[in-house]
Amino acid sequence: FVVKFWVEDNPEAAREIINRGHEIGNHSATHPEMGNLSAAAIESEIMTTHNTIKDVTGFEAKLFRPPFGHYSQSMLSTIAGLSYYAIQWDVDSLDWKERGIEDIVLRVTEKTRPGSIILFHNNGKYTAAALPLVLQNFKERNLHVVPISQLIFYESYIIDHEGRQHQIKGR
Repeated sequence: FVVKFWVEDNPEAAREIINRGHEIGNHSATHPEMGNLSAAAIESEIMTTHNTIKDVTGFEAKLFRPPFGHYSQSMLSTIAGLSYYAIQWDVDSLDWKERGIEDIVLRVTEKTRPGSIILFHNNGKYTAAALPLVLQNFKERNLHVVPISQLIFYESYIIDHEGRQHQIKGR
């Protein structure tokens, strides 16, 4: 998930992400508290970044992770109207706290289960060094890293108060 200024500052890296078969998700233009914004401001944050991602990479982002994980019913309704899906996480690496490689590896590997969505930051001081160790642990546990789009429900679902998606049975 990327913010507008990161795509503008790192266009080659953004294109490489797509060229390597990964997805890019939208994380807003200016990283605001989305739950406090009007519908018009939410739409502007998302669509400004959407257009930047598309212009730079050709990729149509459809997944949105609100900054700080903060959201509101208004935000969820607004992004749904933009054909976007809200994404939260269930494992936070806390890589931004800069506690070291071992802390990241231990935290992530202890909390990850099948279907987990893990929060990392592209500017975490120890993130790049921790990732090979995390991935080795996943390999040993037969856990596979997949794009988020393979983990979410696109129809007949609800989002609970913690931002988790649940499929509605029988629809």
